[in-house]
Amino acid sequence: MISGKFAITIHILTLLTKFPNDFLSSEFIAGSINLNPVLVRKEIANLKSHRLVESKEGKNGGTKLTVDPSSITLKAIFEMTFETINLGYAKNTPNPECPVGKKINQNLSNLYTNINRKISLQLEDITLEDFSNQF
Repeated sequence: MISGKFAITIHILTLLTKFPNDFLSSEFIAGSINLNPVLVRKEIANLKSHRLVESKEGKNGGTKLTVDPSSITLKAIFEMTFETINLGYAKNTPNPECPVGKKINQNLSNLYTNINRKISLQLEDITLEDFSNQF
């Protein structure tokens, strides 16, 4: 399902791009997003697992970008956040005797595949630097 994870992740990375030499605290980042620092740390953990950021603890600790913002696309960030967009399916099993019910999930699956293809095409030409330069 779609959530705000991509927006949160892009917000974090854009902030880190704007402060390339600083370790930003999760509290500072959370203040910019207006979000609980625990949720920010969760997304930072995902970014660390993909080696986009490094963190250090302590009084002057925080998180810092480890990649050149011109080298990573929004498509790559999207794929780190979600494998694909899934708008969901009905919780119940559709009636296989119904002309709509017997094919609804297959047709939704095809629709979602096309949506993901279009999103990927849109995001593959935008780097984190490009996006960050808008601010």
